[in-house]
Amino acid sequence: MVQERTLPTFNAAKVQITKEEGLRLYEDMVLGRSFEDKCAEMYYRGKMFGFVHLYNGQEAVSTGIIQGAMRPGEDYVSSTYRDHVHALSAGVPAREVMAELFGKATGCSKGRGGSMHMFSAEHRLLGGYAFVAEGIPVAAGAAFQSKYRREVLGDKNADQVTACFFGDGAANNGQFFETLNMAALWKLPILFVVENNKWAIGMAHDRATSDPEIYKKASAFNMAGVEVDGMDVLAVRAVAQEAVARARAGEGPTLIEALTYRFRGHSLADPDELRSKAEKEFWFARDPIKKLAAYLVEHNISTQEELKDIDRKIQALIEDAVKFAESSPEPDPSELYRFVFAEDE
Repeated sequence: MVQERTLPTFNAAKVQITKEEGLRLYEDMVLGRSFEDKCAEMYYRGKMFGFVHLYNGQEAVSTGIIQGAMRPGEDYVSSTYRDHVHALSAGVPAREVMAELFGKATGCSKGRGGSMHMFSAEHRLLGGYAFVAEGIPVAAGAAFQSKYRREVLGDKNADQVTACFFGDGAANNGQFFETLNMAALWKLPILFVVENNKWAIGMAHDRATSDPEIYKKASAFNMAGVEVDGMDVLAVRAVAQEAVARARAGEGPTLIEALTYRFRGHSLADPDELRSKAEKEFWFARDPIKKLAAYLVEHNISTQEELKDIDRKIQALIEDAVKFAESSPEPDPSELYRFVFAEDE
């Protein structure tokens, strides 16, 4: 069993959250979980192909950062090959994400990207990236243009923040160190979010790095670094709100290490035999959706029936997304070379 770090404590009693906010966070996490469960069903039924990496268990990170602290559709999001739920949190419709997984022309990447390459210019989703750490410098570029537009071109509306998501394995790659150095030097408005789910494919994180506490590496760049319980959406939200406020104020980037866990194997082709039963049970007991649901009910923010209504609403939305994907057309072969280059407006 991989040695477990002590999860950071968070005083939820001090949380200020409205009913609308609480239900929005819950709905976004349920959407992510339900969508991924349906993906597994569709994959095993032969509706989608290639490698499909699910996000089950990590929902509090995507929801806490994007829905809890950012402005979806205005701020930028850079993802990884585990990108479906980041896309959903960023506002990409479930229909378009599912259609992309089915390889259909109505998908957010026009059926050309598939599971690992979700993209939506409309929703400021910079893309999913199949190569480890590939999206980190891209995200820095987005953050740089926001800063340049505001400080050089005088666009006072250019206060967008970029959230760059990547896994613990990426923190050992050169792009991580090079980009964090540049972001710190230029004080870019960016959040580097490490989703430390303990495993880089089949390699345990503790065996792959000289210092398992990734957030401490921020000190090498004179950058703010913080660890957070990635199974607690309210804790993630609180940390992200502080980091976003610093970024918008021109105070530079933050490295956030979210301690989380994926409930399924690395991909749907992974039999998941390397992780022990005891390790899985340790993390299954910390399910972020159940944790938030319990908090909302215990603090009289919502009722069980209201949460069940959301569950039913999301199930209907997912079924609609599948029907939409199944009935959508395949990409036209005559358009094979479209979108290779930018087109005239």
